[in-house]
Amino acid sequence: MSTEIKAPMPGKISSITVSLGDQVKEEDEIIIMDAMKMEIPVYAPGAGTIKEIKVKVGDSVNEGQVLAILD
Repeated sequence: MSTEIKAPMPGKISSITVSLGDQVKEEDEIIIMDAMKMEIPVYAPGAGTIKEIKVKVGDSVNEGQVLAILD
């Protein structure tokens, strides 16, 4: 079953720390966002494989926007 990894708040994508097909564990850092002059890490909600990355570095995102899909 696929899991959507969503932005916790509006911000800008500053770094993507995984690639398509990477195996991740729960709480692994997936993406780093810049929001409110802070770096906000986005973590994997569970173990799985990165199926899709829907953003790129420099993208502005809204709260709740899907950033990646975990399979």
